[in-house]
Amino acid sequence: SQVSFEEESQNPPAVGHWKPLMPSKGEKEEPESGCQDAGGVHEPQSTEQLNVSRLRSSSVEIREKGSEFLRDELHKAQKELKLKDKECERLSKVREQLEQELEELTASLFEEAHRMVREANTKQAAAEKQLRETRGKIDMLQAEVTALKTLVITSTPSSPNRELHPQLQSPSKAGFRKGHGRNKSTSSAMVSAASQNMAPEPVSRECKEVDSILFAEFQAWKESPTLDKSCSFLDRIYREDVGPCLDFTKQELSELVRVAVEQNTLTIEPVASQTVPVGKVAAEECGSPKKCALSGLPRTCKHRIMLGDSGSYYYISPSCRARITAVCNFFTYIRYIQQGLVRQDVELMYWEVMRLRREMSLAKLGFYPSEM
Repeated sequence: SQVSFEEESQNPPAVGHWKPLMPSKGEKEEPESGCQDAGGVHEPQSTEQLNVSRLRSSSVEIREKGSEFLRDELHKAQKELKLKDKECERLSKVREQLEQELEELTASLFEEAHRMVREANTKQAAAEKQLRETRGKIDMLQAEVTALKTLVITSTPSSPNRELHPQLQSPSKAGFRKGHGRNKSTSSAMVSAASQNMAPEPVSRECKEVDSILFAEFQAWKESPTLDKSCSFLDRIYREDVGPCLDFTKQELSELVRVAVEQNTLTIEPVASQTVPVGKVAAEECGSPKKCALSGLPRTCKHRIMLGDSGSYYYISPSCRARITAVCNFFTYIRYIQQGLVRQDVELMYWEVMRLRREMSLAKLGFYPSEM
């Protein structure tokens, strides 16, 4: 048998046509040839049938394994899909919860913001009201300080001038007005003492009549008091009183004096028993105790003036001092009116202004107390 197997392996089977197992309809079964050999043709047919059966069984096995693999993959995909659905459902719930929390947080934030805005507006209104009240108090205190400084400057330790500005007192206590904002002399007290020592004279009744034009100008200025000389009230007084009263021979120095009076920076002080300081201006321009710096005439100068903080002193005669003092008294009084320190009727304030104008006119004409 071994020899026959080797022979069969050495001799390959004859190649022939495949024969279908079942003949088709159109074909006729051919009768098997009866002249076939006993061993040569029969053996190849058996081998072919065996191969076909093996192929069929392997294909069936492959299909079964493929189907089983696909079923396993399908089960796995279904399980993963269920897990994904559960995850999606969980994430949807988380999203809904976050949206709800976000809405609640937004609502609470808006409510808190509105509350903070209301509180801020309330605090701002209270702060603005307090600021207005504080500014009003500051303005009032500044006006009082200015008035007190003026009263202190116009007095001396040896002769305090307590009744220097009676316009700040009640009308019943108002007496003779004297002194000015930057005067450090004692002439006012001397005038007051001299007037008290004089013998009483019969009081003559003075008739007064309000000028309608002047009173209208003063009323218009009183509505909004200002130191701007462009208004009709001050413009008239500058032209008729202040300008002529401060018009001295030395024009350049006269202009400096006028500016210092307007700015309330003029200082007047007595020169008795004082050494002459070294000024910034030449001696002939400053004058001397025997020569007036404003008029240029030889006069006995009992007072000297300083313009601002220049450190330069100018000796002036009694007549020039009276003219400067009259103008300073007028400016001091209208400053008090502007600052709201004068509590009098409009007509009384008007007559006080007219009295101060009369003093400027008299000083310009050369009338002044002998004590100056």
